[in-house]
Order: sequence, then structure tokens, then C-alpha cells
Amino acid sequence: MPMSILAATLLGAALLQAEPPSDGAAVNVDEIVFAVREAGADGHWYANFSYYAADENRKCYRAGGRLCKLNVDTGEMTTLVDDPGGSIRDPEVHYDGRRILFSWRKEGSDSFHLHEINADGTGLRQLTDGSYDDIEPCYLPDGDIVFVSSRCRRWVNCWLTQVAVLYRCDADGGNIRRISANIEHDNTPAVLHDGRLLYTRWEYIDRSQVHYHHLWTANPDGTAQMVYFGNQHPGKLYIDARPIPGSEDVLLIDSPGHGRNEHRGNVAVLSPKGGPDRQAMLRHVARGGQFRDPYPLAADAFLVAKGRELLLMDDTGKTTTLFALPETFSGELHEPRPLQARPRPRLIPPREDWRQPTGRLVLADIYHGRNMAGIARGEIKKLLVLESLPKPINYTGGMEPLSYGGTFTLERILGTVPVEEDGSAYMELPASRPLFFVALDAHERSVKRMQSFLTVMPGETTGCVGCHEQRTTAPPASQGTLLAAMRRPPSRLTPVQDIPEVFDFPRDIQPILDRHCVACHGYEKRGEHGPFAGSVILTGDRGPMYSHSYYTLSARRQMADGRNRPQSNYAPRAIGDSASPLVEKLLGGHHGVKAAPHEQRMVRYWVNSGAPYPGTYAALGTGMIGGYEQNQIDRSDLQWPEVKAAKEVLNRHCATCHTGPTTLPDSPTGHQQLPPWAIRYGDLRLRLSRHILYNLSRPEKSLQILAPLAKEAGGLGICRNADDRAVWQSTDEPDYQTLLAAIRRTKAELDRIKRFDMPDFRPRDAYVREMIRYGVLPEGTDPTRQPIDVYATDRAYWDLFDHDGQ
Repeated sequence: MPMSILAATLLGAALLQAEPPSDGAAVNVDEIVFAVREAGADGHWYANFSYYAADENRKCYRAGGRLCKLNVDTGEMTTLVDDPGGSIRDPEVHYDGRRILFSWRKEGSDSFHLHEINADGTGLRQLTDGSYDDIEPCYLPDGDIVFVSSRCRRWVNCWLTQVAVLYRCDADGGNIRRISANIEHDNTPAVLHDGRLLYTRWEYIDRSQVHYHHLWTANPDGTAQMVYFGNQHPGKLYIDARPIPGSEDVLLIDSPGHGRNEHRGNVAVLSPKGGPDRQAMLRHVARGGQFRDPYPLAADAFLVAKGRELLLMDDTGKTTTLFALPETFSGELHEPRPLQARPRPRLIPPREDWRQPTGRLVLADIYHGRNMAGIARGEIKKLLVLESLPKPINYTGGMEPLSYGGTFTLERILGTVPVEEDGSAYMELPASRPLFFVALDAHERSVKRMQSFLTVMPGETTGCVGCHEQRTTAPPASQGTLLAAMRRPPSRLTPVQDIPEVFDFPRDIQPILDRHCVACHGYEKRGEHGPFAGSVILTGDRGPMYSHSYYTLSARRQMADGRNRPQSNYAPRAIGDSASPLVEKLLGGHHGVKAAPHEQRMVRYWVNSGAPYPGTYAALGTGMIGGYEQNQIDRSDLQWPEVKAAKEVLNRHCATCHTGPTTLPDSPTGHQQLPPWAIRYGDLRLRLSRHILYNLSRPEKSLQILAPLAKEAGGLGICRNADDRAVWQSTDEPDYQTLLAAIRRTKAELDRIKRFDMPDFRPRDAYVREMIRYGVLPEGTDPTRQPIDVYATDRAYWDLFDHDGQ
């Protein structure tokens, strides 16, 4: 479809009137290259390659692949690569203007790989291969290529698709190595004028899963990773950022909320002059939420894709349609790029040494930072170093069963390093790993906690000013005094003695509750405070998804573990064990409790490492009655005859009193519109949740049937009839037996599917499939015939990411 004369005239005028770049590069554009493909099948911006977790035959991508070239003067379109059954994406033009780099999943194959072709359509060659996906490539000034890839062997922490992070390779696709430790996505790398990489980094360390996907920078070798804009301000996805010629500013897409399919959003210009936190530096050029893939030709001329159209946009948001796909083409127009030469950015020499398994970090002054009021100098004695561990598989958008409303990942305790009296620290850390710190006082209590991660690359020496320091300030003047920590070699990590690296609640914490809490907070009538004092149950009995104790502690906010909230950078002692009521009860002798020092430390370090329920990722998607798959709850129990009969009893006996927020769950899968990722503290529904009403270890101890049963018959006598008598006077009454039968049926189902802490537990087939693919488990592994030690398997998987350069 030829471009109109008016559109061509407007394009030429816009380019001619644009302010030329400072280096004198021309802004005239003769040709534009773009991709054509159908949008990804998933609504998320990142889920457009590979397959879904539960079924490798269900793909995230679609087809309609073409790489096309538009002649601006004539409006003629040429197809360089045509693959209707494949998918083509992410074209990038070389600095010489004569080559095009792109990602292509060929028809009949499952993976995207990097390819290169000459601008005239000759010289097509494939650069990468294998069973993983390589997408979003970018040429580097030294001739190498940076891209993002699922070679990182990890899955989105809150979805059922794979992760891709930053990699680089030689110009011919060789020498591939990972330069990011992110356990969530990196996206759309571009090279700034000063030679640094600018990219989108999604992350959440004990904070909201959907609010932190902003702009970061790194050197092309992965060193010097640093926030560029947005990490202190939750909300919005900043993506497809590129430097504007002749300017310090960058052009980007501000995609609303948690981001939209194929990066759709608003066009914005960002000035870095105000630093990474000044929101006024972001100026929206065009709103509407449907623009994609902006490319800056000049400060006031941008190529933009929208649906099936190629637009020219000026710096006020005014657009002109330059081209629209022919009706015979399926899919949409993506990633328009000018086919022209451009200056190479500054070359940054490598700063890493891939022979080294570690890097070094210098902390100048931990007391110099934001939100540090109330911390006395000298109060912080150590840094607890933790690692956020990648997931080998995931099945849904919530964190269950890892936590109830809290962490999405397991956090490994690596050790501690000392902090000197002047607030400095100098440490040697494992390279290429996602690390974060908890500042500890002399009693090993948490003072301040990171909710982002840092990485040191192999052989890198890097540093930070302080704890959550202002990025636009310099270190405080030392007046020639050497930091105390720099007067010695770097500290190596000191393991935390007698503390597990990765906590498992039933194994490590429940025994402590059994010894000190269950006498009062249990079902048996022991202790001066009677059964489950204060309606708090701390037994290890299993509910539909969690143990009763774990659910109770979570719902009653006994652990200050970050939770799934937008907030981060809390005030000192507002998060971690220092702010956790459970810890204070153990330390303060709650009703005569005398926990041993080691027991106290176990609970404190459990809280400081995210307070997880299982200690293995094999628990994901397993052992749950009413679990969630792709955010959809499984309510198959409603088809069981026993549950159908129990619903009739509940309607007859309970519906009159239990209305509104006190409505009871209609079965063990009745989640009352409170999935774990949307917990509402203080809501009455938490007190009447399925997670506490149903006892799937001892069905006769279920509150669902104890509450209406007379005390004389062993019940609680809470629920009463109009004559003020308990609903049931005896366990022999038919309706009591009907409810008990439904709970026993549910217990039998849990005994069949098994939870991670039950004998003969085995993980889902998809977990085994991926562990085989990663080389952790041998081909032919069959958990139905041979038991799998899932804790050892997880550990072997994490060991893959000990520095190996990949």
C-alpha cells in the first residue's frame, strides 16, 4: 500500500526541521524496517515467547511473521523475510545502516533465535540456536550483541511463563554469557550515548509484584548496575526506552499499571537531569495507551507503531499516518526502525574478570541514606546477606503456597559481614547472583532491609554510598580519612551457625510452636487459657492450603515480612523480626513462654528470610484443595456427593446468621473472594476462612463442626439456635455427620494428592520436565517409580547459577 504524498511530505518536513544531533549526523530517512506479526496470546507485556508451565504444547506466541522494508519516498514496501507460520520480532539496524539484526521463530520450530540479514535482503544467517528463546537484540559499540534470553532457566515468580534476562554474545552469536542475575524479566536493552545499557528491570523483593518495572542501566559487560528512573515510585511499566539523538533525554513507553500486551502504552520523554526519583522529569507526549515501539529520529520526530499503522509523531503528540499494512497481511506492525547509519556510542572497556567467582562491594556509610532517622551511629553491627532464589517452574499469579500474602520466592541465607564503627563495610560476594541485605544490630535484630537486589559481576569492584542513599548526592566528605573497612582485605561471608540456608516452616518452625504455643493455642483443653486461646490456633494441622498455624500467623500479621504491597524503603525497625509480634512474644515471655536462645534465633531468621511456608519450589501447584491455576481456583470439590450434601446443611443451619462479611465458605474451596494475593487485613472473612475452618489432618477438630457442637459433646457451643442451645447436642446427629463426612472426603483427597511435608510426596510432572531440561535430573526420571529428594533437587538447580559465566 503506497504512502500518501501528504504523509511523505510531512515526514520529510519533520525530519528537515528537526534539530540536528550535536555530532552532525543526518536525520533524513529514506527507508524504514519493521516487523509484522500477530500479538502475543497473553495479556502481559512479557509473555510472548515459549510455552505455558502446565502444558508445553500451549504456546504464548502467535504467527504471521514478516520482516519488511518501507521506501519513504515512494511508499513501496518490500518483504525481506516472509514466514506466515513463524514469528518475527525486534529488528535492530546496525550502526553502519547496512545490516539488520532480528529475532525469528521459524515455522515448525518452538524457539526464537537471533538472525542477521543485509538491508537489501541478502546474506541471511542464523546467529544463535538451541531450545531457549533469544529476543530483543541490540548491537553494542564494540561489535558484540546484547539481547534477552530464557537461557537463564527460570520462570516468572507470579505467572506461568518463562523469564528472559540480559545476555551478550559475539557478533557471530558465539561466546554467549549472562550479564544479569535478575530472577524476573529484563527487557528492551538499548545503548545510551555514553555507552551504558538502558533497559527495563522488573523486580520485587518482599514488595508488590506488579508495581516495580522501571529503568536501569549497566555497562555492556553487566557491571555497574544502577537504577536510572522509577524504582522509588510504584506503578507503571517503563519500557522500550531509547536515547534521543543530540539530547540527554530518552524516549519510552509508559505502559499503564502492570503493563499491557506487546508493550502498548503512552509515549513519554524522560530527562535524567533530576535523577532517578524526580517524577516531574517524565513528560507525556501522547496518551491513549495504544502506542508501541517508539523510535526517536530527532528531538521532535518519532516513529511509532499503533495497531497496523506506522505513525510519525512530533514532540507535542501530533501524529501522521505514514503507512498501514495491506488488508492481505495478518497481524500488526511492530518495531519500526530507520534504515540508516548512525554514530556508535562511547566504548566502555570491560571491567569484569570471568575467571573470578566473586566480586567486591564497598559500602561507604550505612547511616547515610533515606529514611534512616532514629538509628544511632554504631548501632548497626552486621549485614545479613540473602539471595532471592529463582523459580524452576510456576503455575499462577499468586504466591501460594510459598506464603499467604507475602513472599513469592525462597530466600537463601548466605551469611553475614561486619559493619565498622564508621558505618563502612567491605565485602567479597558471590558473582552474578541477586543479593540483598538486612542491617542487624548487636543482638542480630533487623534495623533496615533492602527490597531490591544488587549484583556484583565476576571480578568487579563496586560500591554504594549508604543505605537507600539519594542517587543524586555524592558520598560525604571523608577529609582524607580512609574508610575503616578499607584498612583490611574484604570480608568474606560468615555462615550463620545452626540456621538453615532455606527455611521450611513445618520442619523448622512448627516444632518450636508445638513446644511453646500449642498448649494454649491448640484444640485440646490444656493450659490455663483453654483451647485455642484468643481464637488463635497454632497447631500444625493442615488446612486446604496451609497449616493452621502458618495461616493464623499470616492473617494476624505476626510477621512483618514485607507482604505484597506497593510500599518499600520502610522506616527503621518497621520490617523484619524487630517489627514482628511473634518474635516479641517469644522474646518477651508471652504468658510464661521461655523459648531457648536458639529457638528465638530460628524464628527471627525465618522472618528475616521472607517467612516462607514450604522450603522447596516443588511445593508449587501441589498439595492444595482449592488451589489456583492461572489465577483460577479449582472448585472440583463441589462435584463430590459429600460436599453437595454438606452445602445443603450449611444453607439450612448457618445462612441465617452468617450473612455479609460473616458468610461462611460453602466448601473447603470457598475462598470468599480473598485469594492469597489479595489479602485484606482486619476483614472478618479472615476469621472465618476456609484455611482455618477445615482441619484436614483431624477432621473431627474442624471449627466448621466444633462451633455448632455443644460443649458437653466436645464442641465449642458457639453457634446456637433460637432457644439458646447449641445447634447439635451430640456427634450422632445426622447433620453433624454429613459435615464431618465432607471434611473426611476432603482429607482423603489431600492424602491422595499430597502436600510437600507429607510422606511419599512427589512434585508435578512439569517440575520434573523442567529439571530434566535444565540437566538437574537425568532423562527418564519418573517420580512414580523412583522417589525424588526435592530439597536436594532444588539445591542442585540453584547450584547451576554459581558463577559459570552463563
